[in-house]
Amino acid sequence: MHAELAAARANWRYQPAQNLLDGRTILITGAGDGIGRCAALTCAAYGANVVLLGRNQAKLDAVFDEITTTTSTDPTIVPCDLEGATNEAYGELNTQIVDHYGRLDGLLHNASMLGPRVPLEFYDATSWQRVLQVNVTAVFLLTQGLLPALRQSADASVVITSSSVGRVGRAYWGAYAVSKFAAEGFAQVLADELAHEGCIRVTTVNPGATRTTMRTAAYPAEDPTTVPTPESRMDLYLYLLGPGARGRNEIQWDAKDWLP
Repeated sequence: MHAELAAARANWRYQPAQNLLDGRTILITGAGDGIGRCAALTCAAYGANVVLLGRNQAKLDAVFDEITTTTSTDPTIVPCDLEGATNEAYGELNTQIVDHYGRLDGLLHNASMLGPRVPLEFYDATSWQRVLQVNVTAVFLLTQGLLPALRQSADASVVITSSSVGRVGRAYWGAYAVSKFAAEGFAQVLADELAHEGCIRVTTVNPGATRTTMRTAAYPAEDPTTVPTPESRMDLYLYLLGPGARGRNEIQWDAKDWLP
């Protein structure tokens, strides 16, 4: 367990056992940076075999190397640009996961595109389409493609990183806010459709202000040292991806007020 994670753990409200995710396979999008990178390292530290999906090969390699150096888990790298990936590519990924791991126990949709922060009146249509493709359409297509692997698990969890502006709209957040509203709706529809199966739960997480590259881009004048680290948010992600949340049917979770 790296030093930042170990330090943050002391203040977590949920204290998981070190073997919490032993034997589980979890795919994380945006695994090369920010919350996705931290979630990948954290899940591996707690025993999960992590499928690292992202578009930056060098960053994925660095996460892979850290996991293999510090844990005995079995990570896999999946280079993927969510702007252009096809249904066929996601279907092939499903087959590869089942062939290698047997099943998929967790799917964390964390990759997002911020887009311009300008009034809707001046929002560029091409940027609008790109943000919705990455933040909404790719979430739908990847989840759809991986449902067969998720159904092989007796206790699967689909988690979508959302935002406060995806629950209450705010000026100048443009396509990003709209995409997060759409992701929240997607989660509600999917959860209702899968409820009768009893083996796949679906949740969204608003982690709150978190020290990431995207946060810096959204708030360039902010002092990043005043913003909580991704490591400080990992107890909630571990809870939702682990067995402790089984049977809890709440769709929306918020880092500031959740209770295990």
